[in-house]
Amino acid sequence: MDHYYTSVDLGTNSIKILVCSKVDQKFHVIASVDALSDGIQKGIVVDTKKAVNAVRKAFRKLDEMLGFKITKVIACVPTNQCRMDLVVGSTKVLDYHEITGEDISNVLKDALNGQLSEDEELITAMPISFKVDDEDHIKDPKGYAGELLEAKILISTSPKKIVYKTLEVLKLSGVEVIDIAYTSTGDYYEVKNNQLDKMVGAIVNIGEEITNISVLNKGIMIKNKILNFGSKNVDHDICYIYTVDKEIARNLKENFVVAASSYADSNEVMEITNKEKETLEINQLDLSKIVEARLVDILKKVKNELKNLTKREIRYIIITGGLSELAGFQYLIENQLGIKAKVCNITTLGVRSNKYSSVLGLIKYFDEKMNLRGKNVNMLKDDDIHHLISIKEDKNNNDSIINKVFGRFFEN
Repeated sequence: MDHYYTSVDLGTNSIKILVCSKVDQKFHVIASVDALSDGIQKGIVVDTKKAVNAVRKAFRKLDEMLGFKITKVIACVPTNQCRMDLVVGSTKVLDYHEITGEDISNVLKDALNGQLSEDEELITAMPISFKVDDEDHIKDPKGYAGELLEAKILISTSPKKIVYKTLEVLKLSGVEVIDIAYTSTGDYYEVKNNQLDKMVGAIVNIGEEITNISVLNKGIMIKNKILNFGSKNVDHDICYIYTVDKEIARNLKENFVVAASSYADSNEVMEITNKEKETLEINQLDLSKIVEARLVDILKKVKNELKNLTKREIRYIIITGGLSELAGFQYLIENQLGIKAKVCNITTLGVRSNKYSSVLGLIKYFDEKMNLRGKNVNMLKDDDIHHLISIKEDKNNNDSIINKVFGRFFEN
C-alpha cells in the first residue's frame, strides 16, 4: 500500500511544505514549496495575522502545483522551553497469542497517564525499549506472544502557549494538523541510520535567527539548547561592511561566498551597487574572510555549548540548515569541530537542500511512528491520489511531459 504525507515547517525566514509518497519503502517528493514567512521570530509566532497570510499564500502555491487542496499536515514545532522525562507504562495484552499495534498504543497511554501539567503539551513519546513478560530490550514487540507488555518511554513536552500559536496559525490557514514533532526530530530522522541509532551525537540546525542544538542518545533527543544567532548575523556583517541592503547581502552569501576562505579565488569578483548608489567590485576572497570569521564564531559557540549539554563522548555532529549549503562549509566545520562533524547531505530529488531537512525527516518520523502502532495513514483524499497517479501514468506514456511535471512540482 502506498502512503501519502504532507509536512510543514513555519520558519522565521521561510515556510517549507512537502508532499511525499512512500512506495516500496522509499520516499518520493511529489511537491515542494519554500515561501517567504512573516509574523514569526526565532521560530515562534509573534503576529498571528501576518503568519496566517504568509501560510495561506504558501499553501495556495502548493495547491496550484498539485491541482487540488491540501487539508491535512504534520507540523514542526519549535524546541523553545522543551522538557524531556523518562516514564514507564504497562498493559495486559489484549490477545495473549500476539501483541498488536493496539497493545502498543495502550502501553503508551498508560505511561503518559498523569505525566503532563495543565500548561504542557505532549510533543513526542519515543519508546526506548519494550518488555514482553520476562523478555526485555525489545525494539518492536508486534508479533510477540505474552500476557504483559511494558515500555520505557522518553517523552518531550513544550509550553502550550508556544505550541498552540503554531497550531492556531495552521488551523486559520485551512489545514488540519494530525501530528506534531520538533524540528530537531525531523532533522535526525532525515540522517538516521543503524549506526547513528547506537551512538551519542548531536544535530545542529543553523536557522535564520537561532541555532538549535540537540544531543541524542540512540536516536532519542535527551538535551536541547537554542542559541540566539544564525544566518541573519552573516547577512548583517555583509550589510555593514559593504553598505548594501539585505537582499544583496543574501545573494552574495548564497551565490558567491566560500565558507572556508582558503578555497576562495582572489581573482573572482562580483559587481554590486551599494545603498549610496556606488558601484563596487566585491572580491570573493575578501568577502569570504568576513563570512568565515562569523561562521567560526558560531561554530565555537556550538562547540562550547555541546560541552555544557553533556559530558558523554559525542560520536557524531551533523550540521544542517540553509547556511550549511555554503560552498566549503564541510572544510570549515572539520577545522572547528573535528572529523566527526559532517554537513547533512540530502539527495532526495526535489529537495536537494538542507533547508528541507526538518520537513523531510518529519515525514519519515511519522511513518515509523505509525508503523510501530500498526496504523495505515494517508493524508490525501482518494480522488487526489487518483489525480497524482494519472499524472504519473501520463508521464510514463509520454516522456515529453517530464519537464512539465518537474517544473510544476519542484521549486528548486
